[in-house]
Amino acid sequence: MNERRAIHEAKGILVVLGVLLAVSLFWVPQLAILWAALIGFVLYFFRDPERVSPDDPTIAIAPADGQIVAIDERIESDVLLKRMICISIFLSVVDVHVNRSPIAGKITHSEGKKGLYLDARNPECARKNAHRLWVIQGTKVTVAVRQITGAIARRIVPWSQVGDTLAQGEKFGMIRFGSRTELWVPEGSKVLVRVGESVRGGLTPMAEFPAKPLA
Repeated sequence: MNERRAIHEAKGILVVLGVLLAVSLFWVPQLAILWAALIGFVLYFFRDPERVSPDDPTIAIAPADGQIVAIDERIESDVLLKRMICISIFLSVVDVHVNRSPIAGKITHSEGKKGLYLDARNPECARKNAHRLWVIQGTKVTVAVRQITGAIARRIVPWSQVGDTLAQGEKFGMIRFGSRTELWVPEGSKVLVRVGESVRGGLTPMAEFPAKPLA
């Protein structure tokens, strides 16, 4: 369903850059190198590599590429309203920005909220920036993923909706340019990553659920 969606999100940008490239070749050839470089960057940024995700109901996998910048326990205060473990991933402009489902399950909540556009490396961005929260209910656990905008990334693109059923690792949206993604797992889960570690969306195991997890 969501195959090749990432590059389609770049269509408008590529058209503008293509026109600028064509005009520069005719009027100012020196600028053509700049526009060609920008086209190359956009194609690289909107890449969507094929990945084979595990099918393991005992773990949550990374919802995004990037670097782990925080791991803490706190109340998820928007929807689930309970104490959970939050694992935060910072996505730089060179990371793949497609988001993938950490578990197999049904989307029970998806809502965007307006806010600021602080740098995604700023811890305050999780509380103050514009974001979209997804809640995914599996057979044994319920997890949440929060897509958070940054100073440059100001557009969250949802590809799925409430009621859709996702496979583990299935793509459900993306954030355009540098940003932050949070994975919320049940309290008592065993965290399998550490701060500073690089992870790959749809591949890296992030947390192992407790033997008797709560939904």
